[in-house]
Amino acid sequence: MNRNWVGKAACSGLDPAVFYPPTDEDADEAKAICAACPVQEPCLEHAIEMREKNGVWGGATERERLRIIRRRRRLRAQVSELAS
Repeated sequence: MNRNWVGKAACSGLDPAVFYPPTDEDADEAKAICAACPVQEPCLEHAIEMREKNGVWGGATERERLRIIRRRRRLRAQVSELAS
């Protein structure tokens, strides 16, 4: 995966601890930074592809990324069923 987006990230140079909150409920500060980030989408896709287990990536917590993964799997299965 191309990682040219990393240098454009809004989180560059910020304290990484912000993006590793103790709970999902404490992730608001990180999510606000991600919401204004020009590379939010490639960051999220990187985290999903690499199965990042911790932290906020692309504006999504680990739990939210797992939901995205499950939703995508269901959609692929539905498309596969329709193609059969």
